[in-house]
Amino acid sequence: MSVINASIVRKIAKLACIAVTEEEVTAMVPELNAILGWGEQLAAINTDGVEPLTSVIAQSQRLREDEVTVPDIRDALLANAPEAEHGFFTVPKVIE
Repeated sequence: MSVINASIVRKIAKLACIAVTEEEVTAMVPELNAILGWGEQLAAINTDGVEPLTSVIAQSQRLREDEVTVPDIRDALLANAPEAEHGFFTVPKVIE
């Protein structure tokens, strides 16, 4: 079942601010539908009674005590920035 079509690919590209050619749109339609198909296959698997796997290693993590500290390194970090204003990094606008 094809869920993704060319207009959806164009809309996704526009939302992501990515320029795509018609050839790329045509190529992406079957690829994205295949990815969604794999997701449908995974969703169809019966996992009743299967314990969730949180780690492939049977060890537990050694945890450290939480310790509240007040690091005052903002000025040192901002000194490396190309531009900073009012204690924050200044970055170029990426979304119109």
